[in-house]
Amino acid sequence: MTPQTPRRPRLLIVDDNGDLVDNLREILEDAGYHVTGAASCAAALDVAGTEGFDVALVDLRLPDGDGTALAPQLKEASPDGEVVLLTGFATLESAMAAVRAGACAYLVKPCATQELLVTVEQAMRQVRLHAEKHELARRAQTAEKLAAIGTMTAGLSHEIRNPLNAAALQLTVLERRIHKLPAEGQQPALLEPLSLVRDEIRRLDHILEDFLQFARPREFVAHTVDVETVLKKVLDLVEGQAERRGVQVIRDFQPVPPVRGDEERLRQVVMNLALNAVEALPPGGFVRLTSVLEAPDGADVLIHVDDNGPGIPAELRERIFEPFFTTKAAGSGLGLSIVHAIVTQHGGTISAGESPEGGARFTLALPRAD
Repeated sequence: MTPQTPRRPRLLIVDDNGDLVDNLREILEDAGYHVTGAASCAAALDVAGTEGFDVALVDLRLPDGDGTALAPQLKEASPDGEVVLLTGFATLESAMAAVRAGACAYLVKPCATQELLVTVEQAMRQVRLHAEKHELARRAQTAEKLAAIGTMTAGLSHEIRNPLNAAALQLTVLERRIHKLPAEGQQPALLEPLSLVRDEIRRLDHILEDFLQFARPREFVAHTVDVETVLKKVLDLVEGQAERRGVQVIRDFQPVPPVRGDEERLRQVVMNLALNAVEALPPGGFVRLTSVLEAPDGADVLIHVDDNGPGIPAELRERIFEPFFTTKAAGSGLGLSIVHAIVTQHGGTISAGESPEGGARFTLALPRAD
């Protein structure tokens, strides 16, 4: 399996001095950054609008404009990016101009390599803070929705279950009476629609179970759980359905320490993700389950569920854990919300992204037991 390579931070250097841009590019690319150069304001705005950037190093004097005027335009094109202004003269006026332009720092040309790298890393810290704030705000919003909808669904589910149970009971009585009719008469014609009704009642009952589990999750009691045991049990159940659909299931288990959690609920999480992947694939596709330690001394055990299907559009990845959001024609839209709630209860995280094979990847990060 080819590991997914993390995206390198993107730097944009806006300066019409080609030699300077080449020198800065060499230093910064050696430090692990992806560098794009632009020799004018127009070229810089074009790059910002199409590729985006994390940090832009912008010269104050450009052939078609001024760096202090360009900086706010770049921030508008890439709101989570940061701008560092480059100047040939360190004056109070240039520092004030950098502040007014919304720059997080400025460098005096030519600058020492260490000063350049430190300044860029400080700007990258601001970029990471922006991303963390967005993620915290998204999680808080999701938690509020889950709490509000959970209260509503608890009452609604019980109101629906009572008449549903009554209907199921009467259906059983009716079915018994039909079986007493002569087999060669109307019995077959009457039993066929009863079977369809029974299946629909069963489907509604499963949806109600999702509602109740979502609204009132059972008490969490943590034990030491062996990850490989969980994955093997899930795959033993999934492989039959995968085989019927012509989908291959691949096991890629690396030795990982045990995690702290509820084995049955963790099986439910992985089962939901694996079945979703199988159902999304055409014949000939594959699903891969991987377990890996995030780092040799890392605190998290990672479980990846990968497939080579159509994947999840980027604009939907943040919404798929919302309650009642679904791209399926049938279902409650609560499956992934319940998964998210269980993982959160375990002190872990779950994310959706792109698999190295081009399909979908769901990643569970669970704290190790020790």
